[in-house]
Amino acid sequence: MTWVEHAQRELSRTGHRSGGAREEVLALLGRQGCLLSAQEIHDQLRATGRSVGLASVYRAIELLANLKLVHRVDVDGTACYEPADPSGDHHHHAICDRCGKLAVFEDPELERVLGLVGARLGYDVGDHDVVLRGACQDCSAQPAG
Repeated sequence: MTWVEHAQRELSRTGHRSGGAREEVLALLGRQGCLLSAQEIHDQLRATGRSVGLASVYRAIELLANLKLVHRVDVDGTACYEPADPSGDHHHHAICDRCGKLAVFEDPELERVLGLVGARLGYDVGDHDVVLRGACQDCSAQPAG
């Protein structure tokens, strides 16, 4: 089952109708797979001829976030969203503070250590976000300024 199908089923299960802007947002997020801001979602939909209002995009994202169908990650003070895999599989992000470059990574050892930390603290960790911030390889080779 795709993320879009999963999201549609969850929306239906919780009494939300399908169609309109929400379907457009679901389809775009399902194709994208990684971080987009509400404005970027709006801009991409408009670029493909979809007449979806920005307020409708925000409402759709808010609903998807409330149902835990999308993950929210703050990038330079902007909320960005990506589909939440129903299996629990996920990735993390590294963001360059200088140029904004975004790198996606997975690390089984990091996952193992986070589980150990949670257990040591007495937490049953259900979810976590890891965002590394710093200078990418290109920017770290250049003087700041």
